[in-house]
Amino acid sequence: MTQDASAELAALHRDGLLAARYPRVRGLLAELDDAGLARAGHLLARLDADEVLAAHPDTPAPLVAVTGHGTLSALPPALTAQAARHGLLARVELSDFDSWVFDLVSPDSALYSRRPTFVLCLLDAALVADELPLPWTAEDAERVLGQKVDLVERAAEVFTRAAPGATLVLNTLPLPRELTAQLVDLRSRARLGAAWREANARLLRLAERWPQTVTVDLDPLLAEGLPARDVRQSVYAKAHLSPELLAAYAREVGHLLRQSSGGGKKVLALDLDGTLWGGVLGEAGPEGIEVAGGYRGEAFQRFQRVARQLSAQGVLLAAVSKNDLEPVVKVLRDHPELALREADFVQVRADWRPKHENLTELAADLNLSVDSVVFVDDSSFERGLVRRELPGVAVVAVGDEPARHVGDLLRDGWFDVRELTAEDRARPARYRQERARRDFLDDFDSLEGYLRELGVTVTVAPATAGQLARVSQITLRTNQFNLTTERLQTADVQALSQASDADVLAIASGDRFGDNGLVGAVLLHRDGDTVRVDNFLLSCRVFSRGIEQAVLAAVLADARATGARQVLGRYVPSAKNGKVADFYPRSGFTAVPGPGDGPGELFRHDLAQVPEPPEHIRLTARLRPEPGGNDTP
Repeated sequence: MTQDASAELAALHRDGLLAARYPRVRGLLAELDDAGLARAGHLLARLDADEVLAAHPDTPAPLVAVTGHGTLSALPPALTAQAARHGLLARVELSDFDSWVFDLVSPDSALYSRRPTFVLCLLDAALVADELPLPWTAEDAERVLGQKVDLVERAAEVFTRAAPGATLVLNTLPLPRELTAQLVDLRSRARLGAAWREANARLLRLAERWPQTVTVDLDPLLAEGLPARDVRQSVYAKAHLSPELLAAYAREVGHLLRQSSGGGKKVLALDLDGTLWGGVLGEAGPEGIEVAGGYRGEAFQRFQRVARQLSAQGVLLAAVSKNDLEPVVKVLRDHPELALREADFVQVRADWRPKHENLTELAADLNLSVDSVVFVDDSSFERGLVRRELPGVAVVAVGDEPARHVGDLLRDGWFDVRELTAEDRARPARYRQERARRDFLDDFDSLEGYLRELGVTVTVAPATAGQLARVSQITLRTNQFNLTTERLQTADVQALSQASDADVLAIASGDRFGDNGLVGAVLLHRDGDTVRVDNFLLSCRVFSRGIEQAVLAAVLADARATGARQVLGRYVPSAKNGKVADFYPRSGFTAVPGPGDGPGELFRHDLAQVPEPPEHIRLTARLRPEPGGNDTP
């Protein structure tokens, strides 16, 4: 399969068809090993980004600027391949050798003028070693380390002001034995080791002060056995980080690129036989499957525990198995050694239908895009079928060695977020509430009667400081009810909330079955007598309950009450937000003719007749901060 994918990729390149068939690349790369990805990166790095975008204008194309201390020519191909694995087109621009200080500390540098989405600043141990005196002591190294981290902190401060909305990616510094071994007394070595780790800790804490900064910790990558450097390339070419380490770093950055483009995953769909436990339940029975006893059973239980750990942080677990439902449920309920229980899953789908059909229905039942799913299976046949039928699903291959299952699952950080919120932790419980709501719906002959009895409550108010990270997350992870699909980091949302002419409104909801939490946001700004809705977002969990109509009614009423003459809203179509294409026309807006002043379609409401909120909604709307209150961050 890998050879077939590599051959097809090479043929597309040879025939000049890579740009025209770029969406196909994602599926091909999913089948490649690390060596194949490295080769693919060199092919993809030669692509003309403008040619790809001309053929596929909806392709997310982040501009990634790369700067740093050493030679980094091996990084752009690796980044290009990792971005393509996630359906992205990375436009990578490499700065001149060792230009990172000028690039980042000078607000008028060429780097800032390019307005990149991401800036990667690669640092290495030679940054310190090259400035040590001869002879040198541990105290000398400690002094140089402090100076370098001070400089990096200064760069992060300038970056935050000069590149609002962009992300600065740094990394920790590997400590080479070649450096520590030059100190012959063990006390000095210990002092150097402590100082080095303290410097790395300062780098890792930078995001606490500068939220636009992310520091990739290289220690976990090195602990996997990767070489920190190739000594000949380091000495002769000044390439102080090994190609293998740069490739692993590129994979980590690929996760960040995916998150920033709305490619976050929410559902972990697990096969059972051979994946969650050993053996075939239908053949071995509950007593014969490998769950905990023996060395293989312990490996499977380790995988179960990791799945449960992810669930505790907001990942929705589902079981998708070719099995009879009754024995599967019995095992999940009663097996004494299983680390997961039926209650840990938002759905258990055990039948004999094709798995891609079950995954499609699973996503629909959860009101999510199927692209939100990560599917794990030990069967190459099942994985291949899902890849072919559902190319947006992330497919994780696990093999016959269960000890490797955890590493295979975690390798790509499918569920990583910049900051975990209370809403994330509560997500599995809230989706389980949805099952109760669906059962409740079955008792009614009409949707109207169901909504009346559901008792939906909605609160819309200025976002508090504690809600800004969640609002950012909604812009990053919501695709279906997202009228412009503009992605904002927490720092961007914070800047909007502090602007005198803008409002960041948080939407919370609940009903008789529980609190849904913060489920949406409206971003507004005032332009004279016009209120502009910059974006309107709502979680897919709460579609079709009238919440969006209630919130828009509150926005329109507030605009009229504060003297506005009109409200303008923009809809920018994407591959996933087609279901809200008519949201503004259905809400009394009319299309504004002409090309407009931005992408998409512009709509206008003249405020002559402001709609009332739906009768079944209990709405609390307070769009203005109370005098002397603490609503503003």
